[in-house]
Formats: sequence, C-alpha cells, structure tokens
Amino acid sequence: MNKAEIYDYLKAHQVGYEAAEHPAVYNMEEMSQIDLPHPEVDAKNLFVRDDKKANYYLITVKGDKRVNLKEFRRQHSLRNLSFASEQDLMEIMGLIPGAVTPLGLLNDTDLKVQLYLDRDFLGGSGLVGVHPNDNTATIYLQTQDLIRLIQEHGNKVEIVEI
Repeated sequence: MNKAEIYDYLKAHQVGYEAAEHPAVYNMEEMSQIDLPHPEVDAKNLFVRDDKKANYYLITVKGDKRVNLKEFRRQHSLRNLSFASEQDLMEIMGLIPGAVTPLGLLNDTDLKVQLYLDRDFLGGSGLVGVHPNDNTATIYLQTQDLIRLIQEHGNKVEIVEI
C-alpha cells in the first residue's frame, strides 16, 4: 500500500487520524526540524532481523528514546539482532529507508515481522505518530487503533517497556 492507499485503508476501517504533510525526512534529526502538531509522540522505527535471517522485528519507540539491541535481545530471549537490509525492507514491507513504519506491516503478506511497540505510546493522549508508508507525511492516530489494525492483518504485536 502506498500513502493514498493507507489513507483509504484507515477510512475503510473507521480509524480517525490527523495527517501532516512535510518534505521527505530520513531520520529523527530531520523530523525534529519540521513543525509537526504532536512531536512528543513521533515514532522511531528499527527494522531488525536475527542472525539466521529467520525472524524479523519492527521495534517502534518514542523518537527521543535509544534502543540497545543487545539489551533488547536479552530481555526478549531473541537471537543476535542486526539491522535488516534495504532489500529485505523493500521485499517484506515495500518500504524505503526513512519511510519505515508499523503501517508497512500491512504490506507483509507472509506475516514475517513481529511488532514490538513501546508501552509509552499508550499513556497520555494515546497518540502515535507514524509515516503512512511514505516519508513525506506523518499521521497521528490512537495507538490502540494501530495495534488493532496490525493484529487484524495477522502480525504479532507485543507491548514492551523500553
């Protein structure tokens, strides 16, 4: 699904959202330079795989957090982790670097990717800011709606403390 298809998908599933169009961004530093409506809930997404390339994970955390992959692996009893390749990102989720988002899981037809979602998104306003499969926009939706969409698609979602 591209950006327009994501918007249509959200409407079809009765998910309310607020969209902010902006120039393409490729990292959290570039995101911080843009005037967005809810920067405190912008998500950082790490697409990783285990050392056997058997399991893929998307780790989604609040943008100001750092993720220690060795510590994360140990806490969740996973094999050694490293970043997945651009080729894997395109083949599995149909995304380019800089556009990584949990909504990309809707393109994961083989259900290869498990989502690990930062528990902090459930507090406060309950909003999460993610790209709509394109890094020229950020959409804000309720975290519970995002979880429901991903689970209905068939990917596993685990809420974690990071």
